[in-house]
Order: sequence, then C-alpha cells, then structure tokens
Amino acid sequence: MSLAFIFPGQGSQIVGMGKALADAYAPARAVFEEVDAALGENLTKVIWEGPAETLTLTENAQPALMAVSLATMRVLAAEAGVDLGRDAQFVAGHSLGEYSALAAAGALTIVDTARLLRIRSRAMQKAVPVGTGAMAALLGLDFDQAVAVASEAAQGQICQAANDNGGGQVVVSGDKAAVERAVEIAKGKGARRAMMLPVSAPFHCALMQPAADAMAEALAKVAVKPPVVPVVANVVVGPVSDPPEIVRALIAQVTGTVRWRESVAFMAAQGVTTFYEIGAGKVLSGLVKRIAESAKGVAIGTPDDIAVFKSART
Repeated sequence: MSLAFIFPGQGSQIVGMGKALADAYAPARAVFEEVDAALGENLTKVIWEGPAETLTLTENAQPALMAVSLATMRVLAAEAGVDLGRDAQFVAGHSLGEYSALAAAGALTIVDTARLLRIRSRAMQKAVPVGTGAMAALLGLDFDQAVAVASEAAQGQICQAANDNGGGQVVVSGDKAAVERAVEIAKGKGARRAMMLPVSAPFHCALMQPAADAMAEALAKVAVKPPVVPVVANVVVGPVSDPPEIVRALIAQVTGTVRWRESVAFMAAQGVTTFYEIGAGKVLSGLVKRIAESAKGVAIGTPDDIAVFKSART
C-alpha cells in the first residue's frame, strides 16, 4: 500500500482544534509551545479558545493550521512510529498546507515555518486594499470551463482560476467587479452553483504580486533543506526536492493556481492508494475520493484518529 500525507489549507480551522491532541500527548504540546515562542505570542490560546473571528484572520489561521498539522505528525511519529522518509511516497499540502508538508518532511523548521506563514499571511492581506478584490466558487464546471469563464469576465481586470480543487469545484480570484462578472457568466454556462466567498483578500492571483515579492525576500533568509520525501508542489504538479526549486515553487504559489486536482491525480497515478490528511478537518480527504476513485482519503487529527491509525498498523 503506497501512502501520501497531505496537509489542509485555510478554511479548515475551527476553535479548539488540536487541543485534545495536546492534552493527551506531550509531543503535540511541544509543537504549540514552539509556534508560540517563534511568533512571540500566545497563538495557542486563540486556537483553543477563540473567538472564531480572531482565529479566522488570515494571519492567525495560517500558522494555526500548520501548528495543528505538525502536532499531529509529531504524535504519529512518537506513538505509531511514522517515519515519512520510510513510510510515505509523497507529501503535499493545499496552499499554506504546502508549508506544513515541507516542515513535516524536514525541509523547514517549525520555527521558520511559523514565521514564514505569519509574513505570508500579512503580506497577502496587505497586497490589495480591503474590498477591492474577491474570490468566488464555481461548482459544476471543469477547470478548462472555469478558466474560460475567468478570461471572459476579466475585461481588462484580473480574474484567474485560483484553486482547482477537484470534483467540479474551481475558485476564481481577482478584482471584485471581474469576479462578480464571473459568477454571472458561470451561471449562464451551466454551473451548478456560483457564489462569492467570504474571504478577506483575492488569494492566488496576479494581484498578490507584492506578497510574492515579500515571500521571495523572506525565503532568501531561511535555510531550506532537501525534504526526506518528495513534496508535490501546488504550482508544478510534480515532486520537488531541490531547495532552490522548493523556494521558487513557494514564491510562484502566491500568485499561481493551487492545482490540487492534478496533484492528487498525479500521486494516484504514481501508485498512491491511501492519502492521510494530517491536522484539522476532512476537506482534503473528501476531495481525494472525488478525484481518484480507487484511492482512499483518511483524516487524522484527534486522539481517536491516532488510535485507529495505530491499530491498523499492528
């Protein structure tokens, strides 16, 4: 059985995530302490106690989701003997989850990852004045159809396919008026649903170029090591292990499309039969089943999930 470990992106956060894990396992608590120390603040209190609107802020949600994912990985290593270099064929993550994947695979330290995600999230928020950008979900169109809708809607503005999530779910991003046009055009082209998303910035489009520049500067100051297992990068839909290539992919990801459908399909084509979603929520494991029919998606983020994983391995 060939395995991949995948890591969720923004939107999977929920107040209280990771608390049961930290209560039960010291290695999980240590990760939250490391992240708090790296950021110089008590992010853990926000993760576990909220309020939800504070946790949902991009600058908190991104490092918080990474902390929960890495805490889960530490527990899997301590309790179930998981060694990614030995046990996984690939790791991958959705948007910010790519940073979690890189940290899990030893390419980045947890401290550097927390700081990079704080820089990334603030730079993405600051790149576009609030209210001038938007994102929308187009459901029931394939990727090429959604790209055509975005192109037609642009009319001299920015409108791009930001996330190709799979299962007929594509998110477009760009100038607010252009994205609003895309919603109406998509409805006319047979989309099952097309709706604006409650996001604070238009992620993964050309409007994010200032954030890409900020990440290039931040990543230049960080030591990136070869990961112990190949990371399937969002923008290249292929395994990257060379540190300069990893950095280029992370910078390109800020303005580029998260090609999640193709990434999962690639891993399945390479023989991956089980995808373990590590951390908060079950979004990615649900998408796996819609992208690769023969593959299985399993979410691991609670003590019960750890127990089930351990018993399956013995």
